[in-house]
Amino acid sequence: MAVSSSTATVGQLAPDFTLTDQHGDAFRLADALTRGPVVIAFLRGFV
Repeated sequence: MAVSSSTATVGQLAPDFTLTDQHGDAFRLADALTRGPVVIAFLRGFV
């Protein structure tokens, strides 16, 4: 499987984003990073 040139690399900083969490509240990456490191996991097909 070929890796796309737009694939993130280890240690690469993610761009800031805002999403809605499971409680309907806004989650902003930049705000979370002020409290410490952040791990982002994408669960494909999770219901």
